[in-house]
Amino acid sequence: MHQTLKTFGYPNTLVKEYKHWAIVTRRKQVTAGSLVLICTEDVTAFSDVSQAAMTELKQVVTDIELALTTAIDYEKINYLMLMMVDPHVHFHVFPRYKGAHQLNSLAVIDHGFPGQPDLTKFVELDDEALQNTTKLLQSFFKKVKPEAQS
Repeated sequence: MHQTLKTFGYPNTLVKEYKHWAIVTRRKQVTAGSLVLICTEDVTAFSDVSQAAMTELKQVVTDIELALTTAIDYEKINYLMLMMVDPHVHFHVFPRYKGAHQLNSLAVIDHGFPGQPDLTKFVELDDEALQNTTKLLQSFFKKVKPEAQS
């Protein structure tokens, strides 16, 4: 397990794990349902991700979009690969929508919509809210139908 996984609370924040990727709940919810998609390989450049992980990424993204459509009913989705502080290959995933959306008892406003996400405005989850949000997101990923997977 590399440092970027640890930084984002893996395995406690794990929503769904694949052979080469882990989806975790983002403690700082910029938008409701904010996730981090982390390559589990020890790579710090996107071009170093294995072919197997790149192939699997298609399924992972499909699952994210299906699960978050049910959970959030977003209008757009953003995948930001920043890797400035946390060096391993990862994407911040932000479902985008106008106004506020509710997830559990948590209401999060998408302050940047329809422009880029405003990363300075977020709801920071305490440990209990992080655990509850992770469990809720896990339930939406479990509902992704096997026939939708390849």
